[in-house]
Amino acid sequence: MGEGLAAGRVAYFDTEGTFRPERIRPIAERFNLDGDAVLSNVLYARAYTFEQQYDLLEPLAAKMAEEPFKLLIMDSIAANMRVDYSGRGELAERQQKLGLLMNRMRKLADEFNIAILITNQVISDPSGGAMFVVDPKKPVGGHVMAHASTIRLSVRKGKAEQRLMKVVDAPNLAEAEASYAISGQGIIDYKD
Repeated sequence: MGEGLAAGRVAYFDTEGTFRPERIRPIAERFNLDGDAVLSNVLYARAYTFEQQYDLLEPLAAKMAEEPFKLLIMDSIAANMRVDYSGRGELAERQQKLGLLMNRMRKLADEFNIAILITNQVISDPSGGAMFVVDPKKPVGGHVMAHASTIRLSVRKGKAEQRLMKVVDAPNLAEAEASYAISGQGIIDYKD
């Protein structure tokens, strides 16, 4: 087993059913790691509602107290909230619940010294000025997400297989953009 695998586990909370364990093996092989050992280091949980998503954090904290974790991935933070709290009438409650979830994850990060990666969804900006904006999409969760996140990155498709990632906000990084591609072996440099 590679030295990095012993450093800590990964918790992956899936709200959209998109986790594909079969993708892990070729990525592990690229880095000369045993695919089965890497997969056994991933604690996977599927959350079908926001309540399940929130409630999964308590047993995760207990597991983190027993063994080392280094990363929590929440993919996607907003999917269940958009279903469970739909429409503008439930917006205030949705934002409050989102704030509680973000706060609970920040406490986990602080207590167990883990990194947290959150994927989010975007929506079209319903404001009247959106037609004059180059990219009228904005992240779900608005200011609650913005204030609770330390580093925010934006990902979009470029030409052909190119993907572009932009630093939107970070306390120690200037705004910048990088291109990459996704292959069977994971994230690679994009080549024209």
